[in-house]
Amino acid sequence: MPAIDSPTLGIAFDMAGCPNRCRHCCLGAAGRDRLTVEDVRRITGAFRDHFAGTAVERLTVASWIWEPDFDDAYRELHELEAELSDTAPARYELLSVWRLARDESYAPWARSAGPRTCQVTLFGTEETTDWFCRRRGAFRDALTATERLLDAGMIPRWQLILTRRLLPEADELLRLVDRMALRERVEALGEAFDVFVNLPSPEGAARDIENLRPTLADVGSLPGELIESSRRHFGEPEALWFPEGELVARIAADEPAFPHTCAMTDPPWFLVTGSRDVYANMGGMANGWCLGNLGRDPVGDIVGRFERNDTPGLRTIHETPAAALARTYGDPDGDRLYSDVDDLLGLYVARAIA
Repeated sequence: MPAIDSPTLGIAFDMAGCPNRCRHCCLGAAGRDRLTVEDVRRITGAFRDHFAGTAVERLTVASWIWEPDFDDAYRELHELEAELSDTAPARYELLSVWRLARDESYAPWARSAGPRTCQVTLFGTEETTDWFCRRRGAFRDALTATERLLDAGMIPRWQLILTRRLLPEADELLRLVDRMALRERVEALGEAFDVFVNLPSPEGAARDIENLRPTLADVGSLPGELIESSRRHFGEPEALWFPEGELVARIAADEPAFPHTCAMTDPPWFLVTGSRDVYANMGGMANGWCLGNLGRDPVGDIVGRFERNDTPGLRTIHETPAAALARTYGDPDGDRLYSDVDDLLGLYVARAIA
């Protein structure tokens, strides 16, 4: 990995954790420790000092890694992000569904902070969604959140995580869309309601639900309406998914260039957990990706490990040929479905460094 030459660098801090422990989460569950405002100020200053005089001209600070705005002081933390950042605070089409269901003032505030669209994730109907989130009431919260978004003039979008547990419940979710009149209500706000299925990326906690990953035969039962809306969401791709065996053959025939998977985001982000472990925003938060701990390591040492590929995960994606990973960990006859080559190689990298 060359020296960081992006003009903008993000630093995300775990100040609140997450209300869920979702079984598909690429990051895994949040730990128990939390960073304070003083911690965030001090660590941001240390990063700023390290990058002074380099290509990095701007820092963007986020107060969350898992669920945005989960902390009761979310408004004050948004102000802290604005104070410590050289850019506007990073806002994505993600909000705290937990807070949307409990704080009537949150959705109007979130609309003012931007953006207007918010993604709500479901795994099936009530029992299935609660099981995946490991929290009773998660499904009901998602429905309440959808209503609160609409009441605030925001656009809800439903992501359905595609596993074998979703398949027999997909029709009921589409009937729920009709009962809630989501298409008509979103159209009244000037948009089309977006509902789509998405395979879980096999990173973090999701590696423990590979047994629930569907096959091509399984997805034949999905409603055609949902297939078409998913194709529209993803921009009419060649295909929504591919069997493992097909992707293994593709790797062998046209080996991806290094680094062959786990690409760094643009701009790059570093993630600082409550226990002060630091990760790049790639590959998940397993031990093989940890760059160090700010309780014992200077920022320069941590950034240096990233730039030298000095973790098992970084060494693997830069030094181990993709074809070798596929030969060792792949199944040329595998029929489980993955979104693309990178997703599957991410699974093989995780197995290589486990």
